[in-house]
Amino acid sequence: MSLLSDLINLNLSGTTKKIIAEYIWIGGSGMDLRSKARTLDGVVSDPQKLPKWNYDGSSTGQAPGEDSEVILYPQAIFKDPFRRGNNILVMCDAYTPAGEPIPTNKRYNAAKIFSHPDVAAEVPWYGIEQEYTLLQKDLKWPIGWPVGGYPGPQGPYYCGAGADKAFGRDVVDSHYKACLYAGINISGINGEVMPGQWEFQVGPFCWDLSWR
Repeated sequence: MSLLSDLINLNLSGTTKKIIAEYIWIGGSGMDLRSKARTLDGVVSDPQKLPKWNYDGSSTGQAPGEDSEVILYPQAIFKDPFRRGNNILVMCDAYTPAGEPIPTNKRYNAAKIFSHPDVAAEVPWYGIEQEYTLLQKDLKWPIGWPVGGYPGPQGPYYCGAGADKAFGRDVVDSHYKACLYAGINISGINGEVMPGQWEFQVGPFCWDLSWR
């Protein structure tokens, strides 16, 4: 396990200029994330200079088996908080080989709307709030809940502090720091009204056709 840990945390920058780029996209359900990695010859900071890539859309519910190729278009780059170093996360949207957006590519129409001069002139600001619940790995039951049972009434958990109220804070803080490391404009976190329930906020930010 010690050797595995050493390899996971191996810093490549001292031995090669090559980096790992993890291409990430939304899968066929609209709620699942997919990704795969490729090696690049060096550091890239502009997503338009990244190569497009392909994947088998029939295995993600995004293309029929007889015509399964889907093309990934890089749209935004973030620092990789897992591999660290110069490695990157690449947010992508998906198109047919002919260049048409596939049905699950919702970003395409959003980009068309927000790039319209009348809309762009308004300089809209956005703030995104995401609530979520942490589950126990094997039981699929919220952390902080008695197994097969239910917690006490809401009240002490919202913005709560302490091991008996803020369940999962180590995971939440790790996520917070990973977002800041990656360059995501995360603005805050807080515990929610239910044990094991949290939220984070991203923004405010101006629409610039990136995924930030």
